[in-house]
Amino acid sequence: MKDMQHLGQAVLSEIEALQARAIENLRKKVAPQGKPDAALMETHQHAVHALSWLATYVEALKQLSRWSERVSGEMESLILRIGFGEYLTQISGGIMMSQNEFARPSDLEVEWQPSEAARALMAGNNPDTRAKLAGMIVGSQGSATFGKSGLDEDLEMIRDQFRRWADDKVVPHAHDWHLKDELIPIEIIDELAELGVFGLTIPEEQGGLGMSKAAMVVVSEELSRGYIGVGSLGTRSEIAAELIIGGGTEDQKAHWLPKLASGEILPTAVFTEPNTGSDLGSLRTRAVRDGDNWKITGNKTWITHAARTHVMTLLARTDPDTTDYRGLSMFIAEKTPGTMEDPFPTPGMTGGEIEVLGYRGMKEYELGFDGFEVKGENLLGGVTGQGFKQLMQTFESARIQTAARAIGVAQNALELGLQYALDRKQFGKPLVEFPRVADKLAMMAVEIMIARQLTYFSAWEKDHGHRCDLEAGMAKLLGARVAWACADNALQIHGGNGFALEYQISRVLCDARILNIFEGAAEIQAQVIARRLLG
Repeated sequence: MKDMQHLGQAVLSEIEALQARAIENLRKKVAPQGKPDAALMETHQHAVHALSWLATYVEALKQLSRWSERVSGEMESLILRIGFGEYLTQISGGIMMSQNEFARPSDLEVEWQPSEAARALMAGNNPDTRAKLAGMIVGSQGSATFGKSGLDEDLEMIRDQFRRWADDKVVPHAHDWHLKDELIPIEIIDELAELGVFGLTIPEEQGGLGMSKAAMVVVSEELSRGYIGVGSLGTRSEIAAELIIGGGTEDQKAHWLPKLASGEILPTAVFTEPNTGSDLGSLRTRAVRDGDNWKITGNKTWITHAARTHVMTLLARTDPDTTDYRGLSMFIAEKTPGTMEDPFPTPGMTGGEIEVLGYRGMKEYELGFDGFEVKGENLLGGVTGQGFKQLMQTFESARIQTAARAIGVAQNALELGLQYALDRKQFGKPLVEFPRVADKLAMMAVEIMIARQLTYFSAWEKDHGHRCDLEAGMAKLLGARVAWACADNALQIHGGNGFALEYQISRVLCDARILNIFEGAAEIQAQVIARRLLG
């Protein structure tokens, strides 16, 4: 592994220089005055997004290299060799942005002639190394991860606790919840509250456990491996808590954070509108003063877990003379939890379910507000016009958490694919003995580890008080693609049975698909990453 690490350091300098040339070339096109121009970035959108993917691969290989310095072992050495080999080859020939869109050096008007060291690393991904890794994966079934994670003992103990809990309480029931399109049972939510999931990163003095974002990542990863809906329950509280910690008054923090941490109240995020999608600055839902309180009127959509929750973090326009983000304010809007018979009993509020392919355990809704009342004291921060800024402060944690959920879904897909490849016999032998099936499993393990290390790094940066919107965005961008690739390949291993609803992989495929859309669609994420790089 030492020789690999030495070569890797030399080649990292090589691809960092390639990235620097690409940035310089693109700046001339899209930032002629020094600041990225929105119209020019749209004109050159393919190249702009190609830069984001190149930078994501460069950072991913950096983190894979750092991971290799913390771990040792044959499996880890194989993951390092295959990972560097595959990603360097893609940088040279074309990074897959989607199934039919590639980011090539020529898109950025750069050339890369790989050095002798780079070519040696690129040769590391070959049939022999993949076959060895696949064999070791088969031999290490039951491991929490295929390859050491590189985390400390305390975080691994947390992983083990939540993995065992998910295997006991979630895995046996998740597929049934999905097929019946049922809400995750309240008993599961109560147990998560007892385990501290909803207050994991809320400071101890405000009722939480005061743990790190790294701990949040591990917990989200393992719960999502069981079922993405369960892994996502904590996301609602994470977003609400981040909003209140970052933008709330001292009274709001004292009142709401302990209740969020204990699970006494369940929150939902109410931001998106039918005609705005990712363009949050153009929201039209309005809030008008009514004495000391506010009245909300407008429509929202894609609201997760809307019916059963007690409170909404709701973004609305308080300045009717604005048409952009500057007139938006955030509210902590209280509501009465609904039932199956009457999902939205609160006056001034209606809603209807959106039927979805996957990610079903909390359900999705469209909401309508007509004179819905919010207490004056529940304007976040007590000042209008701060809503978009307050929301932006949550994006780092939300995207780190989403990357963690993606890793969990990918790990679930790998485990399902592996088990089926071992159990299913064709032409007199298990599927896993066919090289292309083994290749799929090996590449899943490699890409999961790469995405995992990029996600852990973004959490580490957040825990150390560093700005990490770039790293979090990269982790989310790559993690979502890896989850989809793993789910798709695991279903392919299942063959026709993978298309049958009775097999769990059919659910995992549907669940994986949403990861490339929510918390910033892949295209939006690439745009945000590029703007940072070019700015």
